[in-house]
Amino acid sequence: MKPLSSLTNNLHQSDIRSVTARVNAVNGINLGQGICDMPAPGPIKEEAKKAIDQDKSIYAPFGGADPLVDRIMDKVRSFNQIPVKGAENILVTAGSTGAFATAAFALLEPGDEVIQFEPLYGYHSKLLDLRGVTQKSLALQKPSWEVDFDKLESLITPNTKAIVLTTPNNPCGKVWSPEELETLLELLIKHDLYAITDEVYEYMTYDGREHLSLASLDGAFERTITLSSFSKTFNMTGWRLGYATGPEEIIEKMGLLNDILYICAPTPLQYGLAEGFATGSSYYDQLLKDYDKKRTMMCRALESAGFDVPWPEGAYYVLANFRPLAGQPGFSNDQEACSTLIERVGIGSVPGGSFYSNPDDGKFQLRFCFAKKEEELKEACRGLEGLT
Repeated sequence: MKPLSSLTNNLHQSDIRSVTARVNAVNGINLGQGICDMPAPGPIKEEAKKAIDQDKSIYAPFGGADPLVDRIMDKVRSFNQIPVKGAENILVTAGSTGAFATAAFALLEPGDEVIQFEPLYGYHSKLLDLRGVTQKSLALQKPSWEVDFDKLESLITPNTKAIVLTTPNNPCGKVWSPEELETLLELLIKHDLYAITDEVYEYMTYDGREHLSLASLDGAFERTITLSSFSKTFNMTGWRLGYATGPEEIIEKMGLLNDILYICAPTPLQYGLAEGFATGSSYYDQLLKDYDKKRTMMCRALESAGFDVPWPEGAYYVLANFRPLAGQPGFSNDQEACSTLIERVGIGSVPGGSFYSNPDDGKFQLRFCFAKKEEELKEACRGLEGLT
């Protein structure tokens, strides 16, 4: 048989997916994959059922179902303060991953250079690999995940075309400050670069921090593609509904690619989401309150277990350091520590090396997700507290 495409040569199941399978095999608690297993809001589910019953089952319009595009437009203008002009600046996609894929293919050529920040989200790197771009990484400085902008500028060459930014960050929870975003924008303008920003966890910021979209800053919109998703905000990771916001000429090209790759996101789910979309602040206030409580529960349990825990500023993950436990059996590295937690207490986590271009940089880190039902999270925390 003739060989398969070379694009598949380096593809393998992610640590996140493999951990899920291993935890399921022991009927444990999965704090690895960001499954977000709380129920989706009732109004959204009811409206989706209505859309199915009303046979809203044909392909959605090119950029997304009109009612959903209108809702997104209102949200982007009010919450994100991004200066969109109209529907031409919005694209509904098959999750934020679908938005990232179309952005990568619309903006980048094979051989272009892209800069990311570590720890990074592995799916971004894998998609950039498929596009054939050269990736460079800048490590955020522990323990507060600060940005060395001098080092960042030293990575920029004439071949650099874009910088990828995730805020709040998955996996470490860093929330970029207004000052950091302003400094980043200065570099983007100076070197004529694009930015792709993943803002999926935008409603989850703790200790009084507020999310700020890069594209809301003066001079940023024309060079920024902003990605987001409903998966995490409304507990619907399997619905695969996300969107992109950006300049019309880029969104148009992304839409053409979206049509080729996906045709459209699921139509009845788009209509259901549009009708059940939470518009008042009470939903988001309660969301944050609930996650802040779970963050405290998770971080304290890990500290009790002997981990060094930098409390996340945003998102719903904790990237904890287990170096204090490295002298104990089963904690010599991230892969072994991950297996130890599954075997001893039935708890899944993600090896820290998954989030670095050099896996050794995450050798003593594990990522834990606290987007779980409260009782299940409490059970997991009890298991962690009894680990040592």
